[in-house]
Amino acid sequence: MQETILISGISAIIGGLISFFLQNIKHKQEMQKLFESNKTEFMAETTARYFLNHKSHIERSFTTLKQHLGGFEDNELRRILVRAGAIRVFRDGDEQDEWWRLLSRQEEYFDRKKKSDE
Repeated sequence: MQETILISGISAIIGGLISFFLQNIKHKQEMQKLFESNKTEFMAETTARYFLNHKSHIERSFTTLKQHLGGFEDNELRRILVRAGAIRVFRDGDEQDEWWRLLSRQEEYFDRKKKSDE
């Protein structure tokens, strides 16, 4: 009786581990397929973050970003920037002057602005 329970338990554990590893492999393959099918957008987000993480340029104009991330419609590029973690700002209340900065750099922006005002 105890042998049967022990054998059943060991079989269940082995079966569970095999199932876990197979699901893990399947998940990695699905993620790779998803990445490959959306590679252009993933790379566009990476490139946007690269330009917005520049040491001396906290903000970038939409025109500059559009120039470097060509091939996207304006609103599509704006969606990519938002997915990359950027926010849109307008300088001096001018609605035509569209600038983008990473939300993660807000504090750095305010610190620099404070120093320049002093």
